Amino acid sequence: MREIAIIDYGMSNIDSVARAVEKLGASPLITDISHEVAQADGIILPGVGSFADAMKELTSRDDLIPTIKNRVQTHGTPFLGICLGMQLMATTGYEGGKTSGLDLIPGTIRRLEPVIAEERIPHVGWNEVNQLTTSPLFHEVADNLDFYFVHSYHFQCDPQYVLAQTPYCGGFTSVVGKDVCFGVQFHPEKSLKSGTRILTNFISLC
Repeated sequence: MREIAIIDYGMSNIDSVARAVEKLGASPLITDISHEVAQADGIILPGVGSFADAMKELTSRDDLIPTIKNRVQTHGTPFLGICLGMQLMATTGYEGGKTSGLDLIPGTIRRLEPVIAEERIPHVGWNEVNQLTTSPLFHEVADNLDFYFVHSYHFQCDPQYVLAQTPYCGGFTSVVGKDVCFGVQFHPEKSLKSGTRILTNFISLC
């Protein structure tokens, strides 16, 4: 059985992600201990809250950030960032002041800016995800399906890392990917069958 480390740094909805992983036949390990993360077959980083606060919490865990980066970048351990967890994958974030991120995928986190009067921040609710390229994360996931979002900031990066966009605030990046490192701005654990398929595809890579 594949063991999936779900990083618990005090700022995420751990239980719902763990339940979803378990229902899909994998073994969720809720942890913030570096040597446990190092032994896992895959890593999920959920998160809600502010970029700066989250990085402070991650940094305070002994050797956690170096272990995550080593497993992903050197050993090829599959990684999935969810919501704030996706944003933490960037090089720099500006929520709560300029803060260095994990730098797993080069990019910057900026606040969403409405382009029409009807758009509200935070962006909360169901919205479509437009796939821009093929990815193992999208296996048997139809294009333009709706997923559940709750966020005020978005990931700006080079187009080569953008796997999907969502038509809100002029269009923002909703899925990023580099090698076996992925991030989704939506909550797959709250996105019904479509979200379950995304998690299934990730676990299959582990």
